[in-house]
Amino acid sequence: MSMTDPIADMLTRIRNGSAARHASVEVPSSKMKLEIARLMTDLGYVAGYETKRGEHSDVIVIELKYGKNRERVISGIKRVSKPGRRVYANKETLPKVLGGLGTAIISTSRGLLTSADARKQGLGGEVICFIW
Repeated sequence: MSMTDPIADMLTRIRNGSAARHASVEVPSSKMKLEIARLMTDLGYVAGYETKRGEHSDVIVIELKYGKNRERVISGIKRVSKPGRRVYANKETLPKVLGGLGTAIISTSRGLLTSADARKQGLGGEVICFIW
């Protein structure tokens, strides 16, 4: 794979940081990644995020979240639509992750939404990732 996918890189950093029980992970900033971080914070998968000036460009610092006994809040995170294979869903075929226990993040004409919000608004779009 010659070209790296920045969204997949972000999800991998979160997955690895969570597995290693790190307090936070740093990801190079972009509008899309900021929106994903905002959604993950709103949904309670991460404790919070902030942007700060990095050495070369802005970075997003994502505070990871754990349960009482340090159990992970994010048990899985998966990139669905990739640069080599885009995955789209219309409003009738929006995915349910683990029968509704997880969340799918969809890129719609009104910005990034969870699959539940997209379903309510009657929107389809590109399926960015699954989180459970």
